[in-house]
Amino acid sequence: MPQVLEPGKTRTMDEFIAELRLLKASAGNPSITEITRRVHAAWQRAGRPRSEWPARSTVGNCFQLGRRRPNSDLLLAVVHALVDGDAASFAAWRLALHAVLGEAEASSRVTVADRLPDLPAHHVIRHSLLKQAVGLLDDGVHPALALHGMVGTGKTVLALFLGRRLLAATPQPGPVLYADLHGRDAEAPATDPAAVLYTFLRMLGITGERIPRGMQARAGLYRQLLHQRRALVLLDDAADVEQLRPLLPYDLTCRVLVTSRHDLRGIDGIHRVHIPAFTPQEAASLLHQAAGPDRLHAHPEDVRRITQTLACHPLALTVIGRHLRDHPTWAPADYLKEPLTMLAMEGGLRAALARSTARLDAGAHHLLRLLVLHPPHDIDVPATAALLGTTATTATRHLMALAAEHLVEASAPGRFRMPDLVRAYAEERLGIDEPASVIRKAAQCLQHHMTAAGLCLAGPSEAEAPTPRGTSRIPAYVRYTRSVRTDRAVAA
Repeated sequence: MPQVLEPGKTRTMDEFIAELRLLKASAGNPSITEITRRVHAAWQRAGRPRSEWPARSTVGNCFQLGRRRPNSDLLLAVVHALVDGDAASFAAWRLALHAVLGEAEASSRVTVADRLPDLPAHHVIRHSLLKQAVGLLDDGVHPALALHGMVGTGKTVLALFLGRRLLAATPQPGPVLYADLHGRDAEAPATDPAAVLYTFLRMLGITGERIPRGMQARAGLYRQLLHQRRALVLLDDAADVEQLRPLLPYDLTCRVLVTSRHDLRGIDGIHRVHIPAFTPQEAASLLHQAAGPDRLHAHPEDVRRITQTLACHPLALTVIGRHLRDHPTWAPADYLKEPLTMLAMEGGLRAALARSTARLDAGAHHLLRLLVLHPPHDIDVPATAALLGTTATTATRHLMALAAEHLVEASAPGRFRMPDLVRAYAEERLGIDEPASVIRKAAQCLQHHMTAAGLCLAGPSEAEAPTPRGTSRIPAYVRYTRSVRTDRAVAA
């Protein structure tokens, strides 16, 4: 039978169905009843029970356009009934269908818009960072900016503010393209950039049949369409440079804003700005907004202590502010008597941190938990190597992986510190994810290293070691140090 079309050219389900109609015509235009009979015969030979055989109307629906949930098994059976035993032709149709369904599935996971999303109800304008970002974008060399930082520090809100400012300041602005790349979605893989390009191209006026299949061809057409267009592209929550690179227009008239929890090193033509936690003034402003009018105006000292305990972290402050708003019988001072960090964790911070750690390799994940055995000040590479029982090279690699995700911060060359809220999360996971024997061994190795270096692991007043504000829990580094010393005393 002569080949009527190349099924590999189909890109959407409607295109596939249209070509299936042509295949039916080229096969002598058998009736739906005849096609149904052939499918029944094939499935009977394959031993499929009669209860699975399709009705005539179901087979007829295979030729209807506008289908959103096609039965791929039945579609292939219809193709098989029409190609009259041509194995090569059937294989080509099967590959085409799988490609079309894969494209449709990928596109269904894409969150894309031709305008900027609305700002959240509670937000703070970070004027100093906005000024820095605008200055970088106005340098005339690299009109792309990546905002990176720890989870919940307000990167997306800042990008939305900045995007609006850029649009207002641009004479005759061009297209606006927004995509959530789901870089740290623990429930699904990061968005396929090819699917984002497909949707962007559709927004830019390219019909489905004109969109190339390959990533590079799509990226080339995308850049061609944005050339000299003064477009604004906002790519939110990028996973890594591989996901990001095909989506950059590389045009001096187009502004590109990227947010990511990863530091995105290794990509050219883009400025990078680290987004820290709020200043005390910004933190107080956000807490007041989230808590509601007049909820905290009479309690400035409690506000100061709450923001300090939460390290001025925007997401944690928003959670506690909402708790204040929803619990009017709680006085602000009540939060200082409760495990404030745990309330923030329950309100969403734990889930956000879990997403940040989801794509760490096993070694870096293991280190994140063990780091809470070290006192809450700078840790260096030798101490990390002792904690892990590994080489300095391996310890450095894992520390850099954590730093790239902003789960630890480089405080000096070769020295790192874990933010308080990350430490609280890691301490939760320590007793859940690590066996007691592993924890005890790591604590022993760290203490041996600290003793040999003339350092004290838990400080001179270990028995009176401070506990986190608002809780009576003994920190892990104190608890396990005491355990190790008790074991030594018993052995002696």
